[in-house]
Amino acid sequence: MKQTVTTLREELERARQGTDDAVQRAVSGASADLTQLKMTVTALRDELEAAHAARDKAVRQAHAASEDEIRQLKATVATLRDQMEEARLAKDHAVAQSLAGAQNEITQLRGTIATLRESLENSGITREDALAAMRAQHQAELLQLQATIQALRDRVETLSATASK
Repeated sequence: MKQTVTTLREELERARQGTDDAVQRAVSGASADLTQLKMTVTALRDELEAAHAARDKAVRQAHAASEDEIRQLKATVATLRDQMEEARLAKDHAVAQSLAGAQNEITQLRGTIATLRESLENSGITREDALAAMRAQHQAELLQLQATIQALRDRVETLSATASK
């Protein structure tokens, strides 16, 4: 029995030794896996931070580009607004000049109309005066001819009366 106990002890010792070796190998393997996982976590953390930094940099660049585009668009809007204002002022000036020219022309035409009307009236008056003068001259001529006819009749009568006596 001693021998069996001893043999069993030895087997138990070997089994413990094997278990201890297996545990040691498992702990060593787990430790290696843990170290590798820690290195992987660190690498992934570094990669994630780099990705965040790259994303933040891209966001800042996009924001800066947007701000620059906004500044350019504002400058373009201001330039276009100024050009539109200049065009409006030029148009207003051209319209004012055109109106002034038209008003000046209207004034000149009214003056011409007044002059022509006056000339026409004067021409009508002159023509009426000429007609009246002509009528008066004809009337005077008619009266003179009638007087001459009467004088000639009287004379013819006088001659006829003297010739019959």
